Amino acid sequence: MLQRPNQIEYPEYYLPYVSSVPEGDLLTILKENLEKVITLFDGISEADEHFRYEPGKWSIKEVLSHITDTERIMSYRLLRIGRGDQTPLAGFNEEVYVKGSFVEQLPLKNVLDDFIATRKATITLIENMPQSAWDNKGFANNTEVTTRAVAYIIAGHETHHRNIINERYLAKLK
Repeated sequence: MLQRPNQIEYPEYYLPYVSSVPEGDLLTILKENLEKVITLFDGISEADEHFRYEPGKWSIKEVLSHITDTERIMSYRLLRIGRGDQTPLAGFNEEVYVKGSFVEQLPLKNVLDDFIATRKATITLIENMPQSAWDNKGFANNTEVTTRAVAYIIAGHETHHRNIINERYLAKLK
């Protein structure tokens, strides 16, 4: 079972994500959270998928697109660091990614299908990562991070945003 990373394995700004991952097997958590995301977004109506809890915030659909984009980028980091690649990896601007996605023009089902495919690829990447790779260190966004920490950041990032959907979006729609 993959061990939870120590705080020295990732930048402090990722602490809320890593802390939100419950105790237990990370692969099981990722699989269970995939089902939670499917259930959550399958329950959102066409009328509500464009909802923003306040002006200037992303729509529900844009949040899902952001979760997917971030998971893709973090999985790429996990792959590179896990394979021992020491090339520094660039950061990304989440606002540019959301704006450039034009996701508001897509059906929510397409956006959800994209997340499902991305999560399944993340799961197989983690399942097939050699045990010796979890302690590897690399640089992403000008900070040092381990392969193990990236895996936990992926899980925590999705959980963080799923909680926001429930607390800030869906609570206001009721």
